[in-house]
Amino acid sequence: MPFANRITELLGIKIPVVQAPMGWIARSQLAAAVSNAGGMGVIETSSGELDVIREEIAKMRELTDKPFGVNIAQAFVRDPDIVRFVIDQGVKFVTTSAGNPERYTSELKEAGLTVFHVVPGLKAALKAVEAGVDGLVVEGAEGGGFKNPKDVSTMVLLPLVRSKVDVPIIAAGGFVDGASMAAAFCLGAGAVQMGTRMVSAAESPVHDNWKQAIVAAEETDTVFLNRFFSPALRALRTERTSRLERDNDTNVWGQFGDAKSLYFGGDMEAAIPLTGQVAGRIDSVRPVADILADVEQEFFATMERLAQQYGVVGAPPSARRA
Repeated sequence: MPFANRITELLGIKIPVVQAPMGWIARSQLAAAVSNAGGMGVIETSSGELDVIREEIAKMRELTDKPFGVNIAQAFVRDPDIVRFVIDQGVKFVTTSAGNPERYTSELKEAGLTVFHVVPGLKAALKAVEAGVDGLVVEGAEGGGFKNPKDVSTMVLLPLVRSKVDVPIIAAGGFVDGASMAAAFCLGAGAVQMGTRMVSAAESPVHDNWKQAIVAAEETDTVFLNRFFSPALRALRTERTSRLERDNDTNVWGQFGDAKSLYFGGDMEAAIPLTGQVAGRIDSVRPVADILADVEQEFFATMERLAQQYGVVGAPPSARRA
């Protein structure tokens, strides 16, 4: 039974799973694996290395003939012509995040791109819809990475936003398998975004030390940092992040550390390993194709089981409309 909703039609993908645009990680090696497996691979720009990003996008076209997208993380934009840069790469899908949706949406849409904006709350969602986005990435605070200091879980945020808007929604924060995807669909999403699951995937370029730390993590092994500044961050618990967790007087950005020594050198204390709570549900490093195949199978098995258990005929209306 194929997936068929507004997001799969808009993005031209087979499996409604979007890979999170993680700095330095979301490049061709990982993103192409996601796109080839039927999902939506996304290339990051938050690293600011646009010359490298241009090369990575060129590599994407060598590695896959499937759709892929690019993210613009506004808080980290160094190039005033970032929109022209993205348009010139010929991509058709872009997510914007960490900033005002009014800043780039009109220009991107005028160039024919599909635009989804990442939102951490209802007010931001309404503002993005007013700005004319095609859809939203609704991100709960349990996800890894940059967060709203006023944290709200996906379980609360997703149905709240769905009750107030009618645009397609990609749910982010806490998604790792077909069962959690089914829950997202029941709450009004039409796709899920996966970050931590992709960091720990076989094709992820990060050092195996980080992947194994995710596999070993319990559900309580992340910390929420920078609650009294912005943005906040969710990261894996290490000696460094446990110390920062107790410091409410300092903006942790000044102590983020050497990201590349962590990401690619494997020094888990060199920087802050941005990781979601769902690490507690990941028990192995697996190829992306296997992850997405299992997500698809488990999603439909879950929906069928619920339909049989409760006598429901067909998919729930929220899944058909999402």
